[in-house]
Amino acid sequence: MKIQGRMFIWLAVFILAMAVVYGVWSKEPVGTTALFLSFGLSIMIGYYLAFTARRVDTGAQDDKDADVADDAGELGFFAPHSWQPLSLAIGGAIAFLGVIFGWWLMYFGAPIILIGLFGWVFEFYRGADQNQ
Repeated sequence: MKIQGRMFIWLAVFILAMAVVYGVWSKEPVGTTALFLSFGLSIMIGYYLAFTARRVDTGAQDDKDADVADDAGELGFFAPHSWQPLSLAIGGAIAFLGVIFGWWLMYFGAPIILIGLFGWVFEFYRGADQNQ
C-alpha cells in the first residue's frame, strides 16, 4: 500500500500545480475550484493510504522482486447473496430521477435508500441474545 499512497500524493502535487496554472491563465473560477477540490480529495486518499501502510504488513506490491502469485489468496469476506445493493441502486435511481423530474420523487427514493443502507449494514449483525 505504500506505492498507492505515494502515487496519490504525487497526483495531488500535480493537480495542485495544474490548478494554479489553470487558475492564472484562464481566470475561470469553476474549473479552478474543481481542480483544487480534486487536489484535496487526492491528498486525503494519499494520506490515508500512506498512514494505513505503516500499520499493516508489507504486501507483494511493495516488494520489487515479488511475483503475481505472491499476492494471491483471500481478499476478504463478501456477502454471497445480498439483495441490499439492488435496493440501494433502485433507491438511488429514483432519487437521481428526482433531481431531473421533481424533488417530490425524493420522498419515494429516500426510504428505499434507507432500507437498503440499514439492511446492508446490519445484514450479518446478531444481537447478544441470538449468539447461542
